[in-house]
Amino acid sequence: MLKMSMGMEQKLQQRQTMILAPRMIQSMEILQLPILALQERIEQEIIENPILEIQERDPDLPDEPQDRENPDSPSDTEKELVVDNAHDNADDFERLLNMGDDLPETYEEHTRPSATRMDEESDRKHDAMANAIARNESLYDYLDHQLGELDLEPKLHAMCERLISSLDSNGYLKGNLDDLLPSTADEEHFALAQEALRVVQSLEPAGVGARSLRECLLLQLTPDMPCYEEMKTLISGHLEDLRDNRLPAIQRRTGYSLETIHHAWEELRKLNPKPGADFTDVNVRTVTPDLFVDRDDQGRYVVRLEDGETPTLRISPYYRKRLMNGSATPEEKEFIKRKINAAQWLIESIEQRRSTLTRVAQAIIDHQTKFLEEGPEALEPLKMQQIADKVGVHVTTVSRAVDDKWIQTQRGIYPLKRFFVGGTKSDDGEDVAWDTIRVRLQDLIDKEDKHHPYSDDELVKQLKSQGYNVARRTITKYRKKMGIPSSRQRRLWTD
Repeated sequence: MLKMSMGMEQKLQQRQTMILAPRMIQSMEILQLPILALQERIEQEIIENPILEIQERDPDLPDEPQDRENPDSPSDTEKELVVDNAHDNADDFERLLNMGDDLPETYEEHTRPSATRMDEESDRKHDAMANAIARNESLYDYLDHQLGELDLEPKLHAMCERLISSLDSNGYLKGNLDDLLPSTADEEHFALAQEALRVVQSLEPAGVGARSLRECLLLQLTPDMPCYEEMKTLISGHLEDLRDNRLPAIQRRTGYSLETIHHAWEELRKLNPKPGADFTDVNVRTVTPDLFVDRDDQGRYVVRLEDGETPTLRISPYYRKRLMNGSATPEEKEFIKRKINAAQWLIESIEQRRSTLTRVAQAIIDHQTKFLEEGPEALEPLKMQQIADKVGVHVTTVSRAVDDKWIQTQRGIYPLKRFFVGGTKSDDGEDVAWDTIRVRLQDLIDKEDKHHPYSDDELVKQLKSQGYNVARRTITKYRKKMGIPSSRQRRLWTD
């Protein structure tokens, strides 16, 4: 008989764990920030930490800030001010410490943002509002304005408004008209909905209110257009054949010559398959480079960090003096110590970001020098682990350093991640980046005989003849990613 017993016992176990101190977490956060986000972070820290001040730069020395706080060699005074690190300074990340009513009035005055700082913050917000992009007219607004100019019965006008409010961003009416009507709708309601749809489809832009691509294109046709009848025939019954480039099949069914079909197809391409898309707000992201690449006198490409607009920070001399002259209360002293420690951490993290980002970017540029001289075709395979080994940091540090960072080169602005590419081996054993394969692939397709375009198998053979061993599935994958149609779709048909 098996007996079971329950009890308590103590066991010793060895376990290896990694605990990230707040200081390391902050350094990683600062490293990952792009230049504009870093500037915003600094502004916020200055507002929340009265110990931080902006170090004014000497106009005669624009590239060398005065008396920059050096985290590697703090002064004796600063060493005394730092809170004990024995407990990882867990409380040092408090953004505002509520000291209550125990603080003297003079201290509270100095912990508040100055009037000048508040005015600067107000001006900054006002400028941001003034420079905000005005809201573009929406598709609904544009159509509703046109409805207002028509003499419509109230019920019809209301139904038209319901229709235009149901259009998607491309101007299409998805679903059935029945879905817009109440469950108790009768024939009169259906007739009203049909009339409203006719009104909406008569508005600009042409094609709006369509329920399918075929209907959208037909709504845009007018009898005065070249190849009107031919286009009407192609749209009505041969859109799929056009998509798949089955022109001989269209020729057999319509009796049109291939030349006529080509001409009608060219005119058809001038129609807009998404008439409402022009009204969609498109926020184009503004890219600000974090780094620049210059060439020195020896011809070497040198990376330069762009931080001219980033303020240089220092610890307020006022609070240092107040802490050291013994006039502060114990509560004030503890508060100042915490804020000085947080300020030092921030300054050190910014310096660490500057150093790490510059070294990582320089290692990338040193590896991809051919790209700068010859173009994208000369990109070489590169992994983050290679840069991490070269710089002497962990691969996750490289990942954070290049995240959302842009670099200005003589060939344009690129994200740093752009320089990390996979690759394959050529016949002579050299590493070849996939970007090079894509360039070769595009070149082959651009120069092919369009009457007899290369199949994917033939593209594999052509690349093989140039020394590149690439599988057929890889060719198909990259062809689709590049938006290149299949050989049948690329074929040019003639009589």
